[in-house]
Amino acid sequence: MHLNALRVLLTGGFVALGASLAAQPQAPGHTGAGPHKPDHMQHSFSDAEKYAKEFDDPSRDAWQMPGRVIETLGLRAGQSVADIGAGTGYFSTRLARSTAAPAVFSVDIEPNMVAHLEMRAAKEGLKNITPVQATPDSPNLPSPVDTILVVDTFHHIRNRVEYFRKLKASIKPGGQLAIVDFRKDAPSGPPVEFRFTADQISTELAEAGFVLAASHDFLPRQLFLIYRVK
Repeated sequence: MHLNALRVLLTGGFVALGASLAAQPQAPGHTGAGPHKPDHMQHSFSDAEKYAKEFDDPSRDAWQMPGRVIETLGLRAGQSVADIGAGTGYFSTRLARSTAAPAVFSVDIEPNMVAHLEMRAAKEGLKNITPVQATPDSPNLPSPVDTILVVDTFHHIRNRVEYFRKLKASIKPGGQLAIVDFRKDAPSGPPVEFRFTADQISTELAEAGFVLAASHDFLPRQLFLIYRVK
């Protein structure tokens, strides 16, 4: 083949390849200028038995302080609460056994976790727990509740402003949203880039239509923030 003809053929091939790559769909929010930084941490929790050993380890009580968290929520008899990101039921079972004995909706997006919650509630005789299969964009609550509790899950939620904006419809008038999530300097938890300051959380939730009502600092590893609908 003539050298000039070979150059034309190769050049045309590279142009076609470049056009093909340019036509490939980009990840949401990706501009092509650099690597896309996700707004949430993606992680699979499908192995319920494995995570039950971690989440329900008795040593967690020392820093999670579930009894004091639940007491601070001020739940009353006849009320309902949604535990979003319930996992293996660490908080759900304690909420169900609390003095107020509220109706507890244990919400998770992992089908295996929901199945685990169903078996655990039945085994422990907790008839006031209702496991709920959620999606990444909605908790799928069957009815509004008095309190929504989100423990160690805020950083896993994608499109948070839109998520919490929609969530307002699931909170009864006068109800509350409680966020518990890891501090930047906590010795455990998600990678630092998926930890948020209280101001960062409040800024996102303000955009979603919430106002900070209380901030508690007794948890050694986590922020504990309570919001109400504006």
